[in-house]
Amino acid sequence: MTQTVQTLVHQGWAGSFQEIVNDALRRYLESHQEALTEALIQEDVQWGLQGDD
Repeated sequence: MTQTVQTLVHQGWAGSFQEIVNDALRRYLESHQEALTEALIQEDVQWGLQGDD
């Protein structure tokens, strides 16, 4: 995958490796926002029920 990204950058499809990584991460977080939010809420609830600080 790294080689593919480097090829895309070399061919001018993206400005840098970091730009592609940032865009991929942003797209992932946007498309999984509901599931991530739910998981964080469940963790908070479990933490609250256990009473551990």
